[in-house]
Amino acid sequence: MKISIITPVLNQAATIERTIKSVLGERPCGADIEYIIIDGGSNDGTREIISGYASELAYWQSRPDGGLYDAMNQGIARATGEIIGIINGDDYYLPGAFSKVTAALTPYFTGEMILWGDVIYEKQGRVKGFRSGNRYIGAFAPHPSMFATAGVYRKIGGYDTKFRYLADYDFMYRAVNAFMIPHIYLAEPLAFFSEGGLADSHIRECLYDELMIKLKYGQPWLAAYLLYRLKLLKNRRRIRSAQK
Repeated sequence: MKISIITPVLNQAATIERTIKSVLGERPCGADIEYIIIDGGSNDGTREIISGYASELAYWQSRPDGGLYDAMNQGIARATGEIIGIINGDDYYLPGAFSKVTAALTPYFTGEMILWGDVIYEKQGRVKGFRSGNRYIGAFAPHPSMFATAGVYRKIGGYDTKFRYLADYDFMYRAVNAFMIPHIYLAEPLAFFSEGGLADSHIRECLYDELMIKLKYGQPWLAAYLLYRLKLLKNRRRIRSAQK
């Protein structure tokens, strides 16, 4: 069973090699990996690091793109595996992640199924992945902990690039609430997630995107808006800090 892994990256020379090694390091464990890297035209040495692994990659490119989610969509369009995972250039998979994912998803590889595992946040520590009880409030773990069969992308499409900050949230919400894609939770840590990225520096914008996504898929306006205001209040210090 082939796993396609996609890494969108831009100017992450300090961390991209760690990401690459975490993916390629799963091959000795028997994983059939198709690794695709979409670099948005880095100029800090990232491109040179990637090129050093060119012989071990199914595909890679380095040229300007439409941002993080456009890069993800480009990678998905080239993927041929039965399972697709996405890991950013500053995150990495934990040892044994792919064997756990493959074992859990093998019975579903011809259909549609999403798997969420746990993720290790850089500062918060271990955070549980999405579970069925979270679906209506829209509590999802970051995309490095999510693996989907290729059939999911064929059925519901990719990432909506009009959501600059939370297109992955839109994808997950669309999958479980609009298309009712079946999903399973694996109570195992699968990936390390670096904090301080785009979402952390644009908290207000992320919360607004979240509100728009919930309304897009039919959540009651008042409930969604009140939760949005509550989250703004709860995160006011982080918002002020990000604006400095």
